[in-house]
Amino acid sequence: MARPSTVVYALLLCTLLTEKVLSNKPRNVLLLLADDGGFEIGAYLNKICQTPNIDALARRSVIFNNAFTSVSSCSPSRAALLTGTPSHQNGMYGLHHGVHHFNSFDNVTSLPNLLRQHGIKTGIIGKKHVGPASVYRFDYEQTEENNHINQVGRNITHIKLLAREFLAQANRDNKPFFLYVGFHDPHRCGNTEPQYGPFCERFGSGEEGMGLIPDWKPWYYQWDEVQLPFHIQVILYFIFLLHLMAWRNKEQCDGQYMFGRVPCLEPPPNEREAVFASQTHHEVTMYYPMRAVRTRRYKLIHNLHFAMPFPIDQDLYVSPTFQDLLNRTRSKQPLPWYKTLKQYYYRPQWELYDVRADPTETNNLYGKPSLADTWAELSERLAAWQRASRDPWLCAPAALLRRGQCRALDNGLGAVLDSGLGAALDNGFGAAIDDGLGAVIDNGLGAALH
Repeated sequence: MARPSTVVYALLLCTLLTEKVLSNKPRNVLLLLADDGGFEIGAYLNKICQTPNIDALARRSVIFNNAFTSVSSCSPSRAALLTGTPSHQNGMYGLHHGVHHFNSFDNVTSLPNLLRQHGIKTGIIGKKHVGPASVYRFDYEQTEENNHINQVGRNITHIKLLAREFLAQANRDNKPFFLYVGFHDPHRCGNTEPQYGPFCERFGSGEEGMGLIPDWKPWYYQWDEVQLPFHIQVILYFIFLLHLMAWRNKEQCDGQYMFGRVPCLEPPPNEREAVFASQTHHEVTMYYPMRAVRTRRYKLIHNLHFAMPFPIDQDLYVSPTFQDLLNRTRSKQPLPWYKTLKQYYYRPQWELYDVRADPTETNNLYGKPSLADTWAELSERLAAWQRASRDPWLCAPAALLRRGQCRALDNGLGAVLDSGLGAALDNGFGAAIDDGLGAVIDNGLGAALH
């Protein structure tokens, strides 16, 4: 249920697709997705988890060392990966849930549908966790929708047999293929599955193998002192998003798909290049929209729902204990965490970090006069991206997007946004917001917040 990791070493999709164009020779693509996987592999100097096959693949592969996700939540991240659009644009606002229509919009173009239309056999094995089926349709599907998730997501023998079955079909059909294998590991085991014992807690935490804070000490450290075998650098946020839908159009960003780091295997970015992130829901009850922009030097986070406490997701409620936070260090001493519970629940509207000097993001620089120009530039770039990607939350928190304009809400938050931000927005989704939810928010909740 948490975010899927995208430390995906088989993800040379761009290279393979590029070679297809240059050589006109059919290519096959295997995409491996590890749910919540990150530093728990040998390539990241993990001393607990032995991953010789992945390490061997890493040694002869392109390793992404400056990669990000547009959203750190399971279904939205998967939808972004398969559509090339952020969650607020493709409609997968939170965890896939058909009852509440937590699905992508019906008119969204997805990678599997696009490949199928061009004669490529598509298959998915393991965790899918996106919908609707019409948008994310594969020729071959063995997922949690027609199997037990532990069989198709964790049972390696069963996964291998299913992969062989798919490959045999592709060979029989004489078609190039795209196979997506979504491992449920290393997502935490449920507390209702005692047969796994302490395996997940012991091998899923990363601790010593993170290459960042061995045994949680030192509490503060220098990144350039961390040595890794296959990387020039490793970014703390290891999750990765590769937008596949517009890789050919590397010079232009038209608001349809890719923003920021677009082309494959391009030269290192300059200081002004940026990546963007969009978080709205996790679970259906966990509403806390956030938007962010990050350059090589700074990260700006806009907490749109800052006036309300941050909601707790069910991952914490169903976790047996908090012992790993209280007493899991070798010294058996609690740690001086820099964030209190109050800071966790109640967050400021803006967070600005110098990620070069402060990679753990402990010092919020928003409001410093010396960085006023930096904030102004980043906030405008973030707003421009929201306009281009047709973000329904463009005007939040002080205003509501209606008919392409930001209409002020009488909610006490003040006119913190330029009323003209939404003027150029013509998103095709506005009608649904304007005639349905927008009216409810404007006439109901807006008045209640007065």
